[in-house]
This record gives sequence, C-alpha cells and structure tokens, in this order.
Amino acid sequence: MKNPNRSTFNLPRLLIVGCGDVGKRLLPLLRGHYRVFATTSSPERCAELRALGAVPMVADLDQPASLRRLAGLASTIVHLAPPQGEGPLDRRTRNLTAILPEHARLVYVSTTGVYGDCGGALFDETRPVAPRNPRATRRVDAEGVLRRWAVRSDSTLSILRVPGIYGAERLPRKRLEQGTPALIAEHDVYTNHIHADDLAAIIVGALRHGKPNRLYHAVDDSNMKMADYFDAVADALGLARPPRLPRAQLQQVVTPALLSFMSESRRLANGRVKQELGVRLRHATVASLLATL
Repeated sequence: MKNPNRSTFNLPRLLIVGCGDVGKRLLPLLRGHYRVFATTSSPERCAELRALGAVPMVADLDQPASLRRLAGLASTIVHLAPPQGEGPLDRRTRNLTAILPEHARLVYVSTTGVYGDCGGALFDETRPVAPRNPRATRRVDAEGVLRRWAVRSDSTLSILRVPGIYGAERLPRKRLEQGTPALIAEHDVYTNHIHADDLAAIIVGALRHGKPNRLYHAVDDSNMKMADYFDAVADALGLARPPRLPRAQLQQVVTPALLSFMSESRRLANGRVKQELGVRLRHATVASLLATL
C-alpha cells in the first residue's frame, strides 16, 4: 500500500508545540511546505492530528523527560503552548528551550496582556511591557527566555502578541446567555481582537518573512470598546445585550479573573504585520465575521 505521507519525507521539518484550535487551523496552510510534527499531552488526540496531516508527538511541557524525543527533530518551531497556571516564571518554555536546536526559526504566540493597562492609548511594538497580573508576567518571562535562547543559539525569533482570539465557534455566547454585565460607556475599556484563521495566516507570514528577534502585534483593525463588542455579538446571535454597570458595582458581581480583563484598555497598531509580513486580513474587523452569522 502506498504511504500517503511518503511525499512529505523530503520536506523541511516543522514542529508545532501545543497544537490546539489555532494549530489545527495552521496545518492546512503548511501542507506541501513542511513535514509537520505536532505535540499533544493527550494520547487520545493522536488520531485527530494524524488525520489532519501531522505526525503526532506525545509530550508534556511540564515533564522534561517527555521532551527528549523532540530534541533536534525540527529547525522550525511554532510555540503555541501557554505557561502553566501559577508562579511568576514560565517553566514550560524553559523546559522547551533546553531541547531546541541552534540556528532555528521559532514563532512564539504571546499575549497583548504584557502591556497592562494603557489608558486606551494607541501604540506600536516599541511600547515597554508593564504586566499587571501573574498570567501576563509569565508571558513576559517566556518572551525573555526565548530572546536569550535566540541570541545564544544564533536563531531567528518572532514574537506575536495576540489579543482575544475569536471565530464563529469562539464567541462569548455563554457569557451573553448568562447575562453577565458589562461596563457603562464612560468606564469601559478598549479591547483588541483577531480571528483564529487570520492568526494562523500571521504565523505563516512570520515563518516566511519575520525579522530576527522582532515583535509583531497580531491584531485586526477593530476599534471597539468591550461592551460594544458584546452588544455586536449579542445582536448577531439574536441574544439580549448584556446589562451595563458602573465599575464599582461590576466588581461586586464578576470574578477577579474576569474583572482583570475589564480593567485594561489599549489599542494596538498592526502596521508591522501588514507591511513586514505581507498579511492581508480575511476578517479585518469583528463586524466582518458577525455579518456572516
């Protein structure tokens, strides 16, 4: 029987670390260009990844011994795995860099949360980081670990700072159905977005055109406050718009984790993604997707 993967054997190898939803959207864009290996910590996902065209690798970033099989496997890496859920340091990224090769190309998907609250300011990638919660602090740590690895190993690193990822199946339906309140306009914050398919395209752009040790804002052209986003999604899904409360009242009824997302306001410029990576956004604004619903 002819092996359907035989034609990929001579292609350059690419490793996806943490192949979740975005990784699965990325796989079709890599077909024919790379032989793709994809990690998962769940053995039951191997059949799914294989069906999507990847070679599954069972590995757990919390278990360094499980990463030994990845050492030297590929010189092109897409790092999609988030840090662990506690502590100031990203131990997972530290474990990963211990097995990465020299002279590699790596794209890391970070978060716009590293900037903290910016008072609604519009800015580019030259703004210093100022994380305000442990989740963002771990991301800053991961970026630093990877920068040092890139210099030490003479590798090319692209860091994509990513906001809220959305898609037709990644909308806040449950929140709207539960009637979770939003902020009144004068207390509301600016929020940033990227469609999951566009993020996959930006990753490909970074693999092809990313400059060494360069930051990129992987955001779309939306210019929305958070409650306006919820209103737009509610209208598209035929759901009730959320009630709006002043911040003092809101913090009494939402979780601290949710409140932290509603306490940081920023607008990120995306010129580098368009000009340096040559990406044309399929969904330039949230409204583009919502109109199809």
